[in-house]
Amino acid sequence: MIVQRVVLNSRPGKNGHPVAENFRVEEVNLPDCVNEGQVQVRTLYLSVDPYMRCRMNEDTGSDYITPWQLSQVVDGGGVGIIEESKHTNFMKGDFVTSFYWPWQTKVILDGNILEKVDPQLVNGHLSYFLGAIGMPGLTSLIGVQEKGHITAGSNQTMVVSGAAGACGSLAGQIGHLLGCSRVVGICGTPEKCLFLTSELGFDAAINYKEGNVAEQLHKLCPAGVDVYFDNVGGDISDTVISQMNQNSHIILCGQISQYNKDVPYPPPLPPAIEAIQKERNITRERFLVLNHKDKFEPGILQLSQWFKEGKLKIKETMINGLENMGAAFQSMMTGGNTGKQTVCISGDTSL
Repeated sequence: MIVQRVVLNSRPGKNGHPVAENFRVEEVNLPDCVNEGQVQVRTLYLSVDPYMRCRMNEDTGSDYITPWQLSQVVDGGGVGIIEESKHTNFMKGDFVTSFYWPWQTKVILDGNILEKVDPQLVNGHLSYFLGAIGMPGLTSLIGVQEKGHITAGSNQTMVVSGAAGACGSLAGQIGHLLGCSRVVGICGTPEKCLFLTSELGFDAAINYKEGNVAEQLHKLCPAGVDVYFDNVGGDISDTVISQMNQNSHIILCGQISQYNKDVPYPPPLPPAIEAIQKERNITRERFLVLNHKDKFEPGILQLSQWFKEGKLKIKETMINGLENMGAAFQSMMTGGNTGKQTVCISGDTSL
């Protein structure tokens, strides 16, 4: 059987900006034989995420993610349907997900890397398992729970950067649900600002490309900032940290503004901002959701419950076709998405 796959065509370089041409679509032959312990799956949805930028380098700079290899198939979060199974835990027709799903239309996988998913948790929106009811949702929920130190009724103000992205759009809503009295988002277009306040329940939003961010932040957070969900790093984060309160908390989710630069993670703060952090006893610890796997199952159930009750609004930007994976990745890295950026490979869930 001939199938399509996406391979890494070239590396952008540690300080380069990734482009669609860094990826290449090619055809390969899928073996006819499924061995014991394996399953053949048809890919339904694939995820593109900021952390993948590190995998485009020869060295990811991390001990928990490996680099993609040139001319080899690329992998990441995926959801699919099992067409043939020789694994005791799965049967034909099961919907499954994995963090290590090859960017390929159909693939034979070791069943041990797969997890079965229940369509009822997402009201049939299987792509949500790659977003709000998946790793980004867990990152947002567990990050806020573990590092935000939110106490209901204590009038805390939360600021979210990259607020219209996959994690940011959820983190702000979760901040409210867990007890923050005020949530302010920072994003890059007037449309995204309106989306945050009119649809997601943010109290206010700042377009960092217009006006003075420090002045707007001071006006919108008159009591200072108690919790900062940081997706971007760089100048925006420096501005937020300078207005944070004594004993406040930074949730270090991502630093997308720094991913095209050869700097350590998390990037060091400028001396003046680091001095503020230390003087005010602001926590800024690396957060890695994979260190909290014991909280994944209850986290997924909580996110699903909020979604079904209408308390958690979910937004995704969907692009169709395996051939557009590179374009989807480039768009996500430059803020072209609102909510989760996902690629539909096959919308047909029937067998």
